[in-house]
Amino acid sequence: MLKKKEKTPAESILKALSKLRHAISSKELLKKTGIKDKNVFYDTLHQMQESGDIYVNKRHQVFGRVGKTNLTGTVLSLSEGFAFIRPESGGEDLYVSSDRLKGAIVGDTVLLKNVTETARGKKAEVASVTKRRQRITTGTVRKSYSGFEIVPDVAIRYNLPTPKVDLKGARPGDKVQVELVRVPRREKLSARVVKIYGTAESAKICADAIIDQNGIATVFPDAVLDEAARAAQQPITQEEINNRLDLREEMICTIDGADAKDLDDAISVRRTERGFELGVHIADVSHYVVEDSAIDEEAFQRGTSVYFADRVIPMLPKELSNGACSLNAGEDKLTFSALIRLDETGGIVSYRFQKTVIHSKVRGVYSEVNRIYSGEAEQPLLDKYAPVLDSLSAARELAKILENRSRQKGSMDFDSGESMFILDKNGVCIDIKPRVQGEAEKVIEQLMITANQAAAKLAKEEQLPFVYRIHENPDPERIKALVSLAAALGFSTQRLRSEKPSPADFSELLDQVRGTPAEQVVSHQVLRTMEKAKYSTEPIGHFGLSLADYCHFTSPIRRYPDLAIHRILSQSKTLGQIELSLRFASFAAAAASESSKSEVRAMTAERSAEDCYKAEFMKAHIGEEFNGVVSGVTQRGVFVRLESSVEGFVPIGAFPNANYKFDGVVTQVDERTGNRITIGTPMRIVVAASDIPTGRIDFMPAGQEINSNQTV
Repeated sequence: MLKKKEKTPAESILKALSKLRHAISSKELLKKTGIKDKNVFYDTLHQMQESGDIYVNKRHQVFGRVGKTNLTGTVLSLSEGFAFIRPESGGEDLYVSSDRLKGAIVGDTVLLKNVTETARGKKAEVASVTKRRQRITTGTVRKSYSGFEIVPDVAIRYNLPTPKVDLKGARPGDKVQVELVRVPRREKLSARVVKIYGTAESAKICADAIIDQNGIATVFPDAVLDEAARAAQQPITQEEINNRLDLREEMICTIDGADAKDLDDAISVRRTERGFELGVHIADVSHYVVEDSAIDEEAFQRGTSVYFADRVIPMLPKELSNGACSLNAGEDKLTFSALIRLDETGGIVSYRFQKTVIHSKVRGVYSEVNRIYSGEAEQPLLDKYAPVLDSLSAARELAKILENRSRQKGSMDFDSGESMFILDKNGVCIDIKPRVQGEAEKVIEQLMITANQAAAKLAKEEQLPFVYRIHENPDPERIKALVSLAAALGFSTQRLRSEKPSPADFSELLDQVRGTPAEQVVSHQVLRTMEKAKYSTEPIGHFGLSLADYCHFTSPIRRYPDLAIHRILSQSKTLGQIELSLRFASFAAAAASESSKSEVRAMTAERSAEDCYKAEFMKAHIGEEFNGVVSGVTQRGVFVRLESSVEGFVPIGAFPNANYKFDGVVTQVDERTGNRITIGTPMRIVVAASDIPTGRIDFMPAGQEINSNQTV
């Protein structure tokens, strides 16, 4: 009798995948194949991926190829009859008709097939949905002609019909969370209310919905809280101090905002005959957050703290973030210090990273240090800072040298455009001001950048598995768009027209626009030209900072990559390179990938909430006039930015007795009078309408009558 031929590892993998209609983790696939040798399995998997027999996405999920499918993407928007899908590998979005979606909705990850070029762009079909997003979203209830509907907060371009019975008591104008439901025999979705937040006319309530919409956890599991409480109660023993460099006699201080409670960095600076000695002392969070503990897993999932106008959603429980890990003045604290020597020009001469114990002498506040630097501080304030005045003076001198060095290398100095929100006791936004960075803030920023740079240098030199902060070179097509804008505004763009512009070339343009009415919009366009900064295990450098080596080391209380780096650097003292790589290579890769996603999620939520608060503030000023400056020009109208940093839209048809035509770049020209509206044009406006749930604000040219019932 002939012996049955044994399957090869590749055949076993393909057979296991053929029985599945969904993606599977490599660990689960190993079990299903029955392959005993892990090394054989993973080597075969890698070879099959290289040859195109299987597909492995960024989450290390595996699935078989479908026909000539070789593209995966995320559903970006959903309209009646079609959707657009953004390829994971980049490039233009793809059109997919609703009957070729396989039930995918916004946020789903899909595998595509039959990708073809058409006169209108690329189109494709969905081969399979590899990861479904939760069928839960948020929106606002509205009365419709036929009953009720939900105006969704995600990119579903139609309102979702909702039977009255599925409203669960929600009323028109309420912000709600809904379950998405497929309408039988139709591609269109409907909605079923599962949670009522309250009136959508409150930015605070809209922020509640935004948090849920973006999947941001606000409550720590009991196991995490229990672990945090136990960790925070650990005393600092003499044995622990003996194993660290004792810096408690050093003149060290923290400098933060007046309301900050999570003080995770402190500084000490000393002038020397050859330059400076800089100490950047960071809370030793990795001492308290043990690898693979419940706290660690929760921090990994959160990735970052999230900041709203009325609250902070922390990465770590307050027992650690505001307690044991916070570098409060007058207390012994465990730290991980970057001890750096610099020459007279700000060049790094040497550095070492060491576990330390400190005793901060002063709880510094930015506004107070700014008064000291400006010479406006009175004696009581000088007395408070007396122990660290020499250090603050040396820090100021060093920061100026570092800033000049950075500018000479071409580092880009952006106007952040951030807003500061003032809320009343009920959480209602009553004022908005542009956030201004003082000298003390700039000093700390320069010192932190130096510590981050030194940590990345060390990792690259010793070839450690690591989480770098990278910023890739900008896309040439985006550079062309920037050149067109800047040239149309009358600025020199010769340096940006070179084959490969350097950071200094972009910095030169920013210097040109600084202090002009076009500064805000050109800075914004430069930011749009840049790739998004992200985390990576590859040390490719940071284009915007013009640095070959960079990482995030200085904020482990609020950013997971910093915590990951502390853990790796701590172990690098005792483990060999091979052992270190085996232990942390996959950890670093996962931390980089997931933390990049967490950062995008947090920024999306923060910006959406800010838009709601801005709209809430302007809602109280409908009919009032303000001075502004044109910050953007489109075919449909112009955007006007107020001194408060609020931006609103003026439709081009709102200008009386005019016939404006868009030049296709940055200017509207009145064909009757030749009057021009372009970026930087002063304009007095009246607030016409403000929609809190969407954050949209509409202006009209001043002097026109406003209909109080006008909506946006």
